Amino acid sequence: MCFIHENFILNNKVAQDLYHNYASKMPIIDYHCHLEPKDIAENKRFETIYDLWLAGDHYKWRQMRANGVEEKYITGDAAPIEKFKAWCETVESCIGNPLYHWTHLELRNYFGITDTLGIHNYKDVWDKCNSLLKKPEYSAQGLIGRSNVEVVCTTDSPLDNLEYHRKIKAQSNFKTKVLPTFRPDEALDSEGEAFKIFIKKLSELTNKNITNFADFLLAIENRIDFFHENGCRLSDHGLMKIEFLASDTQQQEDLFAKKLQGLVLTANEKIVYCSAVLTALAKFYATRNWAMQIHFGVIRNNNSIMLSKTGINTGFDSICDQTDLAIHLNAFLNSLNQQDALPKIIIYNLDASLNDVVATTIANFQKAGSVKSNMQFGSGWWFNDTKRGMLRQLTTLADQGLLMNFVGMLTDSRSFISYTRHEYFRRILCNLIGQWVTDGEIPHDNKLLEKLITGICYQNAKNYFQF
Repeated sequence: MCFIHENFILNNKVAQDLYHNYASKMPIIDYHCHLEPKDIAENKRFETIYDLWLAGDHYKWRQMRANGVEEKYITGDAAPIEKFKAWCETVESCIGNPLYHWTHLELRNYFGITDTLGIHNYKDVWDKCNSLLKKPEYSAQGLIGRSNVEVVCTTDSPLDNLEYHRKIKAQSNFKTKVLPTFRPDEALDSEGEAFKIFIKKLSELTNKNITNFADFLLAIENRIDFFHENGCRLSDHGLMKIEFLASDTQQQEDLFAKKLQGLVLTANEKIVYCSAVLTALAKFYATRNWAMQIHFGVIRNNNSIMLSKTGINTGFDSICDQTDLAIHLNAFLNSLNQQDALPKIIIYNLDASLNDVVATTIANFQKAGSVKSNMQFGSGWWFNDTKRGMLRQLTTLADQGLLMNFVGMLTDSRSFISYTRHEYFRRILCNLIGQWVTDGEIPHDNKLLEKLITGICYQNAKNYFQF
């Protein structure tokens, strides 16, 4: 039997029925990813499997470094086939890591390769994959289409002109809906000269003279309206920690003035400033029925020597702890609620020890409206995008909230063949539910189980985001 077979991870009959009858047939709504809209608009072709599969993938790069691979075979100037060979040798050491599963799922699903990958067959796999990549169905749009993807939401700066989104929309032969996501990290994290440059560009784009905090918020809202006109219905925010301190208008204006001068705020001032910006943003989102995503708990670029050599997003980030999360997160959400400015929110955390803190906090602020569970505990993210991480997230959500209303999985990826992560998640989900049925913990009610599985895999996201 092949390693990746039809009942992979489906360890009981109920799980197998749930997956094959329901989960596997659902379209994909990939509401958070890092694909480049330009690549989709231009229907990018990939010369080699390295270009499609290994370039830019810091998940793989981390494991290659752990396997003793020299940096020239990772981010350096080695030939693509040599980098691919180094990755294939590393795969043999990835037993227990989700990359071992993802790798073989992708090889089977997109290239029909069912052999386990290793140094022994790297050249055969290289040749077969590269031969297939010459076919039209292996273009960017072809890979998205064959993956049964209904919606893709990219991640976009407020300064983006969204040119490529408009080009994609005009292509009648491409059926997948590709929408922007508003990611205003520059408005929150940049400081010094970088912040002044951001403000200058924002001012030019909006034709607004930004001299104070009120001007700044008007310009940001102008960009939100522009994104909304181009189909955007959700935002995203990357934070190291969730911290909240209330402030008045004068404090906000004073801090913004310091930033305009290129001055660096103190640690406490940064919390006050970011709290004010996040609060204003949440109000804008709420009035437009957007969803607000918050990814938090990562400490980035920890290896300063490698940062200077390879730049950001190259595999030197890790989980950040936070001891006072419950106080800050409750205070932030409560402040929004008091102002009737609480949008739909999805919160993802990296420190899994905080799962119950996040899940119990968002339960405090659920409210009736056009969607069920307007407050969502997001799927296992980044370092929790594993079998263990997904199970912890699913069981925490079931313990503290309503698993039935969960909006499900996303790729959070830059790869056009990472949609296997949805399959991986769906198999894990079905196996969990199947085990609960087998153990007699929930009823073997086919209609109820169909509603649960199809909801989490597709329907809940469709209803929640209302694209």
